[in-house]
Amino acid sequence: MSLAPRVVLVHRTTEYEELLARHGTHGQAAFFLSSRGRSIDEVARRHRHTQQALADVAAAVPLRWRQSRVERVDLDRFLFAPEDVVVVVGQDGLVANVAKYLSGQPVVGIDTDPGRNPGVLVRHRPSDAAGLLRAAASPAGAADELTMVEAVSDDTQRLLALNEIYLGPPGHQTARYRIGPDAPGAATEPQASSGVLVGTGTGATGWLRSLWQERRSTLPLPAPTDPRLLWFVREAWPSPATGTSLVAGELGHGQGLRLTVESDRVVVFGDGMETDALDLTWGQTVRLGISATSLRLTV
Repeated sequence: MSLAPRVVLVHRTTEYEELLARHGTHGQAAFFLSSRGRSIDEVARRHRHTQQALADVAAAVPLRWRQSRVERVDLDRFLFAPEDVVVVVGQDGLVANVAKYLSGQPVVGIDTDPGRNPGVLVRHRPSDAAGLLRAAASPAGAADELTMVEAVSDDTQRLLALNEIYLGPPGHQTARYRIGPDAPGAATEPQASSGVLVGTGTGATGWLRSLWQERRSTLPLPAPTDPRLLWFVREAWPSPATGTSLVAGELGHGQGLRLTVESDRVVVFGDGMETDALDLTWGQTVRLGISATSLRLTV
């Protein structure tokens, strides 16, 4: 007998819960917000919507299936199983946060606050959960295969991201490195900058797009399912020892961008998860490119 699917509900602590943790009671939290010209009513309303959405999705899980829950802060310690159906209840960014810890499990995005979230990744309502769970668990269920980006260091550390991977200094200093295509004999360039961003078509709705617009880039932005990445160097500094000729480009299947660190410390993190990052030091090399793993987002 095959093992019944496990539904993993992924959520994050609401702003209301964070306020209660800090101030102790609803009344004290309300006073704190009112002293800053805000009302707790809207915060409490969004909290109720989130809790109701979690309850509705949990109630839609078939009786013989298993259930589990994990908060965003615990994702790096949670063990996902091959038979899991992952249901993200919250914002678009929460789908990106969980994507790096998966290996092909289907993902269902549930929007807890329609109209406030763009709904790019959390495309569905809690009332749709029952049908979506059955579709996600079926081999014939329709899903978008969203391209992901990966970074692999020379000591075999690997990092995945759905939107983008950022490589740069840990603070407000300057990152120094040598950059170039990951190909034999390819020319490289020493650079000093505030970092390098490599993004996907999903990330083209966020940080990647802002850099693309700022540069007035003529490179076409990829769609979420396109096997293409774009990369940009942020604020490259020209000097007698550093150049600015390799500051943007496109990566397809089999192509990579290689960076060799030439400063004391460089961090590499994906989708804003700074607590789960790679630390690289002098002389280390990292390759960035399209990952063989994609995100299966149920449609």
